[in-house]
Amino acid sequence: MANALIILAAGQGTRMNSDLPKVLHQVGRAPLVAHALAAGRALDPERVVTVTGHGAELVEKAVAEWAPEAQCVRQDEQLGTGHAVAQALPHLDGYHGRVIVLYGDTPFIRPETLEAMAESDAAVTVLGFEAEDPGRYGRLVTHGHALERIVEYKDATEEEREITLCNSGVIACDAVLLTELVQGLGNDNAAGEYYLTDIVGMARARGLTTEVVTCDEEETLGINTRFELSVAEDLFQDRQRADALENGVSMVDPSTVYFALDTYLGRDVTVGPNVVFGTGVTVESGAAIEAFCHLEGCHISRGATVGPFARLRPGAELAENVHVGNFVEVKNSSLAEGVKVGHLTYLGDAEIGARSNIGAGTITCNYDGVFKHRTVIGQDAFIGSSTMLVAPVTVGNQALTGSGSVITENVPDEALAIARGQQVNKPGLAAKLMAKLRAAKAKG
Repeated sequence: MANALIILAAGQGTRMNSDLPKVLHQVGRAPLVAHALAAGRALDPERVVTVTGHGAELVEKAVAEWAPEAQCVRQDEQLGTGHAVAQALPHLDGYHGRVIVLYGDTPFIRPETLEAMAESDAAVTVLGFEAEDPGRYGRLVTHGHALERIVEYKDATEEEREITLCNSGVIACDAVLLTELVQGLGNDNAAGEYYLTDIVGMARARGLTTEVVTCDEEETLGINTRFELSVAEDLFQDRQRADALENGVSMVDPSTVYFALDTYLGRDVTVGPNVVFGTGVTVESGAAIEAFCHLEGCHISRGATVGPFARLRPGAELAENVHVGNFVEVKNSSLAEGVKVGHLTYLGDAEIGARSNIGAGTITCNYDGVFKHRTVIGQDAFIGSSTMLVAPVTVGNQALTGSGSVITENVPDEALAIARGQQVNKPGLAAKLMAKLRAAKAKG
């Protein structure tokens, strides 16, 4: 059966005490709304519609980044969840499959849970959870799996308040029926809002089936405060660490490794302590990331080793068996198979040929204050320690540069380039200078 998603992401989130829309606060280096989109993507939805409101332009930009296939529609007035869904429905014209309504501030619903909702035969399916402390959640009154009604806490009897099965707000329904039910919603309540949950009672009044699918309480965690955001970050990291270990990744100290939403680690990857993965990182099978590395927007191939204390920035591409050592930074550069960059080096906007060795202290001087320029180093080259490569510049295959050189012109294949001032020794001058300095210090 085809599926469609509606993501509700219009709220301001006043309890966050922030100028940023609530759904743009981050967990795992990604906005909350990206987590909802990622969970829904597992259903391979035919259509995705995100409803924006507060900070709409910013939210729409984030949605476009994380789910380019999604359409966005604005809810200019905040008149409740039913009203929000009504804004999305025109984008589902001609669609006859199942629709699942998710929330942009609820990042942890598992794909397996959404699949269960999509496969339900009920006319309306509601996601529920057994709450450890039901508090003021709406209660789900059921008979077996059949959902009889949703009772808000303020309207519940004492007996109903004893129910621990609570409403998450997530709903699945056939698109045509959803349209009919939403069009019939009223706002005769204290808040004057149109509540999506009212469609359960409307469906039952038609003699249609309504059902509950249940999940763990942590899946339904909604983020409304900074404290809840910090709890969500801990929960996300714990999940990612457990998944990585389950999928064949070795971590020396898992509690100190931090993942992003889209981090991908292959089988038999090893990760040392205190490693931070930003967005856009792929590490292929058998690679090793040593302690205290920071990686973002990079690709690391099989057999490569990184660190300790290395930083890979966006555009870093490491081929198989590359070694990037301690205190090396790589940005927007490709390192071909077998390249070695041992330590204390910056490679920016560079292309390094296979098996080349980059000596300690090498810098590609890629920025002239206005424009960025590229450095190209051929295969089997040897770059001497503390070489400054002033881009744009090319060093040929099997070429060498002398230590301490400032290379401003292209170096031909197999050539040795030396570009440094001639050393001059002044006998006895060091002792005389030090004596003068000490005398001046004594007078001062």
